[in-house]
Amino acid sequence: MLESDKFKGTAGEIETVTLSELKQEELEALVEFIYNNRSVLSEKEKKHVQTLFVAADKYDIQHLRDVCREEMISSLKLGNVINILELSLIPFDEALNDAAAM
Repeated sequence: MLESDKFKGTAGEIETVTLSELKQEELEALVEFIYNNRSVLSEKEKKHVQTLFVAADKYDIQHLRDVCREEMISSLKLGNVINILELSLIPFDEALNDAAAM
């Protein structure tokens, strides 16, 4: 995920990683999920499930991507199906796409 040498600093040096595509609350939800390593999303994380799904794909956090997919499938409704169908195409996600297309 963030193990590349470009993210590592020298001894005694503080490095900063900027994830500018995430708002503060979304970043907090991402860090909270990674830190707690759960199999279900908290209410805060559910609030940002679509953003977390995209971030999980970008930063190769497979477990988070899987959990977000399951949450989005379980919460599918007429009001969000188009957004979820679009999300399923960013990284093509067959399970999410199939659920949203029904």
